[in-house]
Amino acid sequence: MDNNLVENFLDFLQKDKKLSDNTLQSYNRDIKLYGNYLENNNLDMLKTDESSIKTYLDSLKENGKAVSTVSRNLASLRSFYQYLYKTKCVTEDPTVNLESPKIERKPPKILSAEQVELLLEQPKCVDLKGYRDKAMLELVYATGIRVTELISLNIDDINLESGYIKCSNRTKQRVIPIGNLAVTALKDYIDKSREVLLKSEEDTALFVNMNGQRLTRQGFWKIIKQYKAQANIDVDITPHTLRHSFAVHLLENGAELRAIQEMLGHSDISSTQVYAQIEQNRIKDVYMKTHPRA
Repeated sequence: MDNNLVENFLDFLQKDKKLSDNTLQSYNRDIKLYGNYLENNNLDMLKTDESSIKTYLDSLKENGKAVSTVSRNLASLRSFYQYLYKTKCVTEDPTVNLESPKIERKPPKILSAEQVELLLEQPKCVDLKGYRDKAMLELVYATGIRVTELISLNIDDINLESGYIKCSNRTKQRVIPIGNLAVTALKDYIDKSREVLLKSEEDTALFVNMNGQRLTRQGFWKIIKQYKAQANIDVDITPHTLRHSFAVHLLENGAELRAIQEMLGHSDISSTQVYAQIEQNRIKDVYMKTHPRA
């Protein structure tokens, strides 16, 4: 595999497409996995045809990869070969006629308001970790931000007096309001925990680990798992579960879909409409169970 071509492609995605580091890492993994397959089968990346790529994708399925993983790999290869074609490294794009496998879209898992309450009650504000974890969980549920956005927050991104946070990515910034409970939890964390945990006053990270370094995605995942177990909640909870619950609970209480789209940072309203479908299904289920003539 020509590593220079891959590096040039990733550099193009970063500078021209402004993709996030996580997305770039995903492309890198997919293309390197494909490159290993080509090397093991004595195939040339620049001479690969449609049939060879289809065989590769079939091999992923045979090795137990999920349909979503196979679809993502094809998307990565399609972008890669489009780049190679535009830069005249290949004369044809071998992925142009390949169709992505159909993915069965499962509705996102949602916690009830009672389950959220139970989860948020778990961190006890009796030590540095408790104050920090309470603030993080309250903030995620109060704003619906992604875990990457959470750990990327800096101290200057929050305004506790006005009650909002600024959430930024490579292309845009959005302002999200936060409620009183989250504001209180954040104030307690900043005053009673963050200042002690920080190794340097010049560090701008809002949330840090017990070593005073910016918290990682993996670190927050472990925190979620810890409190799920403590609360004896039998639903699988990820950081995204709180994001989904945030959206559905807003809808249940009358929020407009466009407002939720803005807060979640969805560029397309169709991404937000899945939550409206969940709410409609819930209402229909209640009707079928309770109406005497349903």
